[in-house]
Amino acid sequence: MTVFRVGCPHCGGRAHLESGEVRLARTRSRTFYAFTCPDCGEPVRKPAGERIVELLTGNGVAEIGLAPR
Repeated sequence: MTVFRVGCPHCGGRAHLESGEVRLARTRSRTFYAFTCPDCGEPVRKPAGERIVELLTGNGVAEIGLAPR
């Protein structure tokens, strides 16, 4: 399983998460990845460009469906 290094904008914590702990979501206007910070428990959403999307999907991160915005 792939491990990703992520940072939390809420508490400043840094963590290593497995691909099953990160989700990828798309709307018509944007793509982002999301996870729950293991340090503070806050949900985190960050924008994901094409390179990040390729990296995440190529390493087992699931894409969740959202209603169009």
